[in-house]
Amino acid sequence: MNDSRRDFIKKSGSCALGMVALATQMQHLGTMSAMAQKAIDSDLGNSPYKALVLLYFAGGNDGNNLIIPNHSDAAISNYAAYSAARNTQGLAIPQNQLLPIAVPRMQGSTGTLTYGMHPAFGPVTGGINNGIHELWGLGKLGAVVNVGNLVRPMSRAQYQNNSIQKPYQLFSHSDQVTQSQTSNAATQAFTGWGGRVSDRMTTVGPLIPMITSIAGAQLFTSGQTTLPLAIADSGTSLASVLNPVGYANNTTSSARRAALNAIRVNDISSANSNHVKAAAGVTEAAMAANAQFQTSQDVTVVFPNTSIGRQLRQVARLIKKRADLSVTRQIFYVQVGGFDTHSNELATHNTQFSQISQALRSFWDELGAQSTVGDNIQEAVTTFTLSDFNRTFNPAGSGALVGSDHAWGNHMLVMGGSVNGGNFYGSKRPDGTGDYFPTLTQGGLDDTDSGTAPRGRWIPTTSTDQYCAQLAKWFGLPQDPAILGAVFPNLGNFPGTFSQLNFMLP
Repeated sequence: MNDSRRDFIKKSGSCALGMVALATQMQHLGTMSAMAQKAIDSDLGNSPYKALVLLYFAGGNDGNNLIIPNHSDAAISNYAAYSAARNTQGLAIPQNQLLPIAVPRMQGSTGTLTYGMHPAFGPVTGGINNGIHELWGLGKLGAVVNVGNLVRPMSRAQYQNNSIQKPYQLFSHSDQVTQSQTSNAATQAFTGWGGRVSDRMTTVGPLIPMITSIAGAQLFTSGQTTLPLAIADSGTSLASVLNPVGYANNTTSSARRAALNAIRVNDISSANSNHVKAAAGVTEAAMAANAQFQTSQDVTVVFPNTSIGRQLRQVARLIKKRADLSVTRQIFYVQVGGFDTHSNELATHNTQFSQISQALRSFWDELGAQSTVGDNIQEAVTTFTLSDFNRTFNPAGSGALVGSDHAWGNHMLVMGGSVNGGNFYGSKRPDGTGDYFPTLTQGGLDDTDSGTAPRGRWIPTTSTDQYCAQLAKWFGLPQDPAILGAVFPNLGNFPGTFSQLNFMLP
């Protein structure tokens, strides 16, 4: 078939197969697609199913109002310190509204301390469930605190005297998003750590790629050999996400589909180019997956009709099809935007946190509904958060439109049946002092700032690399140093990572 005929078919009946790595759509069949499809085999074919779900808080979530001290111990950052810094300008959450969570003391003392989650993580007016706060008490939700992009451990003195390398373009949205999704704060990177995990764990046989975004093309999902899948949220049925478009029930469309199939057969059997042959195989796999999606079953739990609710509902649908799709490992990316809260933070958080909590709880309950004896899907799926950065402890503005500005170390949530929940996890300062939770003192030991007007930008004590590497280890990434170094290039700068961050059960 000559090139002009190919071009005609591509333009008149584009096959919207949804694999958006510039590879599997019909208009991109060719060498680039085939080179991207080369997979690295592993021995995961008979392993139990596991999935990671990344929920990205886009814009830089203010973690200082996500988890808040709710105790009065003067030796550790307490509610009084929080209130003194935020209440005058109107950014403090009233203490009687906090959802209490008990956390064991971290400095070798006995007993517990009480912290609080934002009230929107519990039951809310008009909600469809109780939210995720109660999962903390069940040991299914934990927090890794004061996490951020780092090249190596950094003290306040080292930050201020520039004696070691800082993350490039610190406090910049685009650069810090890139670093959190690539797990490389030392230099620009063009593949994401999710994609690189998939590169090294991809198996032969699954009908869809290991990694899927429900929020468009993302750097996190890009690998060197991995083909990520990007599909619409649950507003589009699985029966439609990979279905070729442009083919009506008429003679012209039938002829066009016959020509498309002829191209696929010709390319699959191509003797001239292994690249073209492999690219055609990608399209063939998409068509096979599409055939499986035509008989998909929907979820049984009600999800909220919000953006994140529809994204997680689509993830749950794909997990439910795992056996039909022959997948044993999956990585998903979902996202909530709007966290660049220089103003109007309180109202934004009430809305965003409520939507996130309701959607996550529906997701958790649906995984429970999918579980059977000997096949606990709640234990097989771990959901975790990332964001650009934290925001300043010192508010920006005042009154009803009060907000906060770009900062650094932040708090991340991890949810799942394999999470060692009900606790804080992290690393201490490079000198070994302090708790995991930062000292909430502007100009204090964890603040980048000094002088007359410090803002409270916490220097992370746990790196994004450490946090994400622990998740990848649970997922099954081989612990060979060369593989770990390829996926997390700066992990070697943080000794003791896996012994310190034991937030995942074996």
